[in-house]
Amino acid sequence: MDREISQKDRRRESAKRILKIGVPVVAAAGLLWWVMSAVGGASVKASSVSMAAADRGDLSATISAGGKVVPAYEELINSPIQSRILEVRHRAGDIVEAGTPLLTLDLEATKAAYGKMMDQLNMKRLELQQQLANDRTDLSRIDMQIKVGDMKVRRLEAELANERYLDSIGSGTTDKVREAEFALRSAQLEQEQLRQQRDNEQDVRRAAADISRLEIEILARDAELAARTLTDADIRAPRRGTVTSINTAIGAQIGQGEKVAAVADLGHFKVEGEVADSYAKSIAPGARATVRIGHTDAEGTVASVAPSSTSGVVNFTINLDCDSLPELRPGLRPDIYIHNGLTSDVVRIPNGSFYRGPGNYDLYVLTSDGSVLELRSVRLGIASMDYVEAISGIAPGETVAISDLDRFAGAKRIKLKK
Repeated sequence: MDREISQKDRRRESAKRILKIGVPVVAAAGLLWWVMSAVGGASVKASSVSMAAADRGDLSATISAGGKVVPAYEELINSPIQSRILEVRHRAGDIVEAGTPLLTLDLEATKAAYGKMMDQLNMKRLELQQQLANDRTDLSRIDMQIKVGDMKVRRLEAELANERYLDSIGSGTTDKVREAEFALRSAQLEQEQLRQQRDNEQDVRRAAADISRLEIEILARDAELAARTLTDADIRAPRRGTVTSINTAIGAQIGQGEKVAAVADLGHFKVEGEVADSYAKSIAPGARATVRIGHTDAEGTVASVAPSSTSGVVNFTINLDCDSLPELRPGLRPDIYIHNGLTSDVVRIPNGSFYRGPGNYDLYVLTSDGSVLELRSVRLGIASMDYVEAISGIAPGETVAISDLDRFAGAKRIKLKK
């Protein structure tokens, strides 16, 4: 029994027939376009192609780089303590003077810690005074013992002299003389011991006092640092400028060293650039540079070059001769050209988007009658901001297409239509 074909099956069969016919047609059209392009069938309106004549002249070699415009200075303000925000005095975009309050932080815990530190410092100073007073008392006591001992020695010396005199006239004995000599020698040794004890005591007490003074100096420095931290915790603008960022979350907890605001000079700018590390040896502080912002060129000097590369890129900074041009804006990404020497009397063509560095290129050159662009292999060398050196393949006076003609890839000739 015959079965009726469904609508879905009929559509599928119809699509298959269209594909069988359409694919060969499209392929044939593409092949025909390629053949026509290869034999010179491609054409384009002359008015849609940018062309420039090659000439001979000087060329200032440059190294192309990218970068961005940044404020001449931007000072980050970090919280010196762990605290929380109580009040926001200014917002991003406000122009502030040096010393203007920006944020109010909770300083109660910091003030309490500073007060405790000052109490410890005062206590240490009082303890040192007490220690010095005790030292003077103890040393004075030893000095008094030494004076008493000296008197005893003088008395024993007198007694020894008397015994020797009596022995010389026969009224004394040798034993008494020896006893007097022994007593004097014993007293003298006691005095030496006492004086040595005083010297030792003085050294020990002087060292103890020095240790106490050192502890006081350390505490005083810590207290000075705490006082400075307490002052810095009153977040103020370090100089005149524009607030570029600020933490406005009232009540938010902030950690020590956390960024809370930034103030920048938006009237003066510099340029931070980056270039492939293969060009690093060709860039040095002092090199002249041109920063192109739209149709405006700003001249400057390379101020610093990073000593190492990061991910194949070397960073550098340019100080502009005129850092307050109205075209300068934070975040702009201009083209940067580092000047790297002058080459005289070379064949050159205007620089364009086609140039990607020294090497071989396929460029379209206008024929003598001005009606056709012919594909030609040329060799290009160094480049400046405006020109590229044509080492071979192009002669002075010839006209080169500098427009993007990639859509005609493979075409040997392109006819120009009026």
